[in-house]
Amino acid sequence: MVAGQADLAVFWLLLVAVQALALAVDALCGEPRRWHPLVGFGALVACCEVRYNGGRHPRLAGTLVWLGLVGIPVIILAALLSWLWQWNGWAFWAVNLGVLYFALGLRSLAEHADRVAAPLRRGDLAAARTAVGWLVSRDTRALDATQVSKACVESVLENGNDAVFAALFWFALAGAPGALAWRLANTLDACWGYRSPRLRQFGWAAARADDLLAYLPARICAFCYALAGASGPAFAAWRRMAQWRRAPEAAPASPNAGIVMATGAGALRVRLGGPAFYAGERVFKVPLGLDTAAEADVGTIGRSIRLLRRAVGIWLAVQFFLGAGLYGVLR
Repeated sequence: MVAGQADLAVFWLLLVAVQALALAVDALCGEPRRWHPLVGFGALVACCEVRYNGGRHPRLAGTLVWLGLVGIPVIILAALLSWLWQWNGWAFWAVNLGVLYFALGLRSLAEHADRVAAPLRRGDLAAARTAVGWLVSRDTRALDATQVSKACVESVLENGNDAVFAALFWFALAGAPGALAWRLANTLDACWGYRSPRLRQFGWAAARADDLLAYLPARICAFCYALAGASGPAFAAWRRMAQWRRAPEAAPASPNAGIVMATGAGALRVRLGGPAFYAGERVFKVPLGLDTAAEADVGTIGRSIRLLRRAVGIWLAVQFFLGAGLYGVLR
């Protein structure tokens, strides 16, 4: 029994090693410039929305299509890995590594952030507005330099969970099928999870599933942000966001993004959030961080990426020491 448990600890350590390798591959190679699997998946998602949205029961249709688009690939991958586990261990781990690599986007996120920071440093506000518009859904045409910096930092902190931590969490929990399920679900939310008249009902399942799957990873991400930065202000900002969430008129739309961004803002000792424009309408966004903190600036963009990288390092280190300790006790 103890030997079997020790084998489980070894398996855990191998999962940690694959996470570290996938992050290293992502850092070296970034996202594939051609033939990225999510490009084809995005085209399929668009076709399904056109084909199945518009009937008498759009919420049911959206739920069933979501189950098919996420469930079928995950089941196929799980079956493949089950066969590979019996046939060739190296192939089993190679597939796990490949899937996790495709699910990660840390280098891509850093590159997008630098495309905003570089023109800001040159004083080219128009180019910075255009670049930050690729990261956020708000209207960026009238943003000043501080607002551009805030929007970019908010996107980095939020996507630190969506593009990095959630993929790592679900991989640690369920291997490549978990990482794939997260990436497909998050892509569907990005495509369908809007409150527009066309997608409000059809995208209901996609939005709810994304909130559910991101719930634990977002809080782990926020906790790692707090440990990687100014811990006191970070935890204070987290508590403040929890208070805001009890006020329905001011609560953020996502149960996860607000916690992540607020804690990250505290860890960076800056203020984020505040009013923004979406589709020409001024929308109230709750303040993120502490009122006594400084405004974000172009330098905060680089610091947010470094905070994310330190947080990922903490996540890997905690898993490694827990696995190594468990192995030492059980061997």
